[in-house]
Amino acid sequence: MADKLIIVESPAKANTIKKFLGGSTKVVASMGHIRDLPKSKLGINIENDFEPEYINIRGKGDLIKSLKKEASKAKKVYLATDPDREGEAIAWHLAHILNLNEKETNRVTFNEITKNAVQDAIKNPRTLDKNLIDAQQARRVLDRIVGYQISPLLWKKVRRGLSAGRVQSVAVKLIVEREEEIEKFIPEEYWNIYAKLSKGKSKFEAKFVGQNGKKQELKNEEQVNKILKDIGNEKFIVKNIKKSEKKRKPSPPFTTSTMQQEASRKINFTLKKTMSVAQGLYEGLKIEGKGHIGLITYMRTDSTRISEVAREMAKKQIEESFGKEYYENRYYKTKADSQDAHEAIRPTYVELTPDSIKSSLTNDQYKLYKLIYNRFIASQMSEAKFDTVSVDIGAGAYDFKANGQTLKFKGFMAVYVEGKEEADEQIPELTIGEEIKKDKIEPKQSFTEPPPRYTEASLVKSLEEKGIGRPSTYSPTITTILERRYIEKEQKQLVPTELGKLVNDLLIHNFNDIVNVDFTAEIEKNFDMIADGKEEWKKAIREFYGPFENELKKAQEEIDKIEIKEEVSDVPCDICGKMMIIKYGRYGKFLACPRISRM
Repeated sequence: MADKLIIVESPAKANTIKKFLGGSTKVVASMGHIRDLPKSKLGINIENDFEPEYINIRGKGDLIKSLKKEASKAKKVYLATDPDREGEAIAWHLAHILNLNEKETNRVTFNEITKNAVQDAIKNPRTLDKNLIDAQQARRVLDRIVGYQISPLLWKKVRRGLSAGRVQSVAVKLIVEREEEIEKFIPEEYWNIYAKLSKGKSKFEAKFVGQNGKKQELKNEEQVNKILKDIGNEKFIVKNIKKSEKKRKPSPPFTTSTMQQEASRKINFTLKKTMSVAQGLYEGLKIEGKGHIGLITYMRTDSTRISEVAREMAKKQIEESFGKEYYENRYYKTKADSQDAHEAIRPTYVELTPDSIKSSLTNDQYKLYKLIYNRFIASQMSEAKFDTVSVDIGAGAYDFKANGQTLKFKGFMAVYVEGKEEADEQIPELTIGEEIKKDKIEPKQSFTEPPPRYTEASLVKSLEEKGIGRPSTYSPTITTILERRYIEKEQKQLVPTELGKLVNDLLIHNFNDIVNVDFTAEIEKNFDMIADGKEEWKKAIREFYGPFENELKKAQEEIDKIEIKEEVSDVPCDICGKMMIIKYGRYGKFLACPRISRM
């Protein structure tokens, strides 16, 4: 008979925790949610004040029996699911199924799966946090209402199997709107003039900036030719030299979204892959000489805060590896609307450098761990310092500027650089009044470019900036709209399909609030208020449902009047000779005979 039973979500997490606890403690996994809303119907009693109708998830009967049996044998049951709203809700459902008293202190959470964190959590259990549970319920219920009541209208008008969702519909709208911007974009011509200059063996470049101290933009070749003619044999004379020091600060340690963005940019991971690999690093891996241990803190967070213990570990590692001048104690301000429940994503054991455990990791695990590790270490390091020089050069009435920089102290850049590393651009020692040799003048024609299409990384950044969704929602949202074929990937770019444009158009005309960015962000704030105990969850659903119900009734009346224009291909039908039309099925586009499809 076990003194203690600890229930977590996954077997990997269970294996890691087992090694930190005594033999009389049993650790088992619930394999995620065990209760949820039914898939076959709405599952929300709207007449009974939006009461959810939860059922045990199909296929989990044997697991539930096993959990009940283990719970009945244990003196104390601890619910150690993930430390967020979703984890709190799973714990609450477990408490219901196992007939645990919700007033009992049986909930334990840890932000990292280390011996100290796990043992401290077991020593300090708490009661279930009803506010977090209610916030998760509010999201689940509202998303179910939106999905299950709008989707049938899409089935009726477009095809079965389509879905509408609060966050996914806004994401599709952003992608469609960006594509429309690109299609409407009219390129504008502009020019630059570059002077290739030299002093002795040193060569550098100066760029045309204006005339007689006034800035000037070059719009056409005529302007450029006049300047080139005027410059002719004019001497290039140094007018002014400005030397200064430039400093660059490191970025904060990762939040979920910044990790997803950098993993996409630096190691070419999709959001789904990033979260899957991070989950494994958090739950624990078998490391040679260490056993099964968790390598990073919880990977769903929008906080940049780190613990004082982590700060001390970073200081020790930096000073030993680089020297005292490379360390700087840094605090980062977390955004006002973030859920600051746990720390930023960081390594749990700073002494386990990526290269020291590389042999125990897969290639993907190593890449992501190295990214997380280096970003965290860099966040506690000194600024990088550059010597910069800006030189104003005159050629008759025309002004040119040359800029140079030299890295004089790497600081955090010894470990981590966000984006591309700044290259040194050398400019020789010059004096005011000095004439510089002109090697060549190069005019260059360019055209303005449309805004870029979204990538997974830039879409996450945009959703986060607009306050739509939360760290845990971004990856499943993008996965869903790809699977529904509302968008496609071309290289790393997200492009709306005709189906995506069609569904977006239907939603805009019938459910404008659902795809309204500000409205969706406001709902997210309501969930946060519920989590903070400042709002009652059913009240929030009531306030949403009134206007939504009116839109739904109106849409049901109007949807039959909407004519969807058929997309005609350039392929003739073998049977009737008419051009085939493009239809959408479960697996994407297919061609259909126009006569048969209308029968």
